[in-house]
Amino acid sequence: MEKMMTSVFLFSANHFSRKTDRSHTDLLLYEFYDKIICMKNITLEAAPMEGITNYIFRNLHHKYFGGADCYFSPFIGIYSNNNVKRRDLCDIYPENNSGIRLVPQVLTNRAENFIWIFKKLREFGYEEINLNLGCPSGTVTAKGRGAGFLIYPDKLEEFFDQVFDALGDEAKLISVKTRIGFSNPSEMERLTEIYNKFPFKELIIHPRVREEYYNGSPHLDTFEKALNASTVPVCYNGNIFNLNDYNQITIGFHNLSGVMIGRGLLADPSLARQIKGGKAMTIDELRTFINELEAAYTEHLKSERNVLFKMKELWTYLARNFSGGDRYIKKLLKAKTLTEYRVQKNLILNDDMI
Repeated sequence: MEKMMTSVFLFSANHFSRKTDRSHTDLLLYEFYDKIICMKNITLEAAPMEGITNYIFRNLHHKYFGGADCYFSPFIGIYSNNNVKRRDLCDIYPENNSGIRLVPQVLTNRAENFIWIFKKLREFGYEEINLNLGCPSGTVTAKGRGAGFLIYPDKLEEFFDQVFDALGDEAKLISVKTRIGFSNPSEMERLTEIYNKFPFKELIIHPRVREEYYNGSPHLDTFEKALNASTVPVCYNGNIFNLNDYNQITIGFHNLSGVMIGRGLLADPSLARQIKGGKAMTIDELRTFINELEAAYTEHLKSERNVLFKMKELWTYLARNFSGGDRYIKKLLKAKTLTEYRVQKNLILNDDMI
């Protein structure tokens, strides 16, 4: 990226210093250069993936691959009397996230609960707190939370009114991760009106509706309208699996504040590093990362069954890296014990099939 930036800058400076009218080609070059400058300022954000991207995973990913400018925690649920699961609190304790920039994510549809947890998280020193309006899970949306909150735009607007009134200037540290609607992309027009009323730190848009889950192609036309209409910084999220995907989005859409990568970063943990000009993942790197992750889970979770579940879930994403290893992957995902899992894991990682 640095070399490309330098060469483009030198050519552009020399070219545009001439006292001549700009041709169509000149303007295209200028526009391309302008987009490259914007791309340089885009932050790479690691998406929260429930059950996978906990602090153990985040720390090891940062250690071995890096590239992500920040990591979002899986959502913190708030229960009656402002109770939070001990596991969720442990995941966002600053001492468990040393050396990385963490953005805690909150799941709620009650303003008083959000205000309470926001203040607690500020006491921990966090400079951004994210509200989840994108989770498509039926158990979440049925309670009007996550993407389920999008069904009630008037209530959502009232929620933000209460939150911003209570928190004052501190509310500018709130970011939102949203889908473009619950059942129809046209819902994003009303949602954009709501989001534009408040000075959010960032609006992260996944251009699918809840009913699509992660299926089909993102609605890029709807995303473009929302991006152009937004009065706050906008981050793109959805279907970034390789460098080409990233380049298409960042060159195709001007003025993005960031790009959030979820499934793509699980499938290829080196993707953020590659975007920043680093090397692609090697089999040795992946082997070391997987083995250390498994060892850390074994130490912290105690239960072999839980370790097995977590490792198999990660492998559902990693599997796409391997050619010719389908039979090993299938056996790994069907493993009923940690011993069976390790046999197949070693066959895959020692066979250099990446």
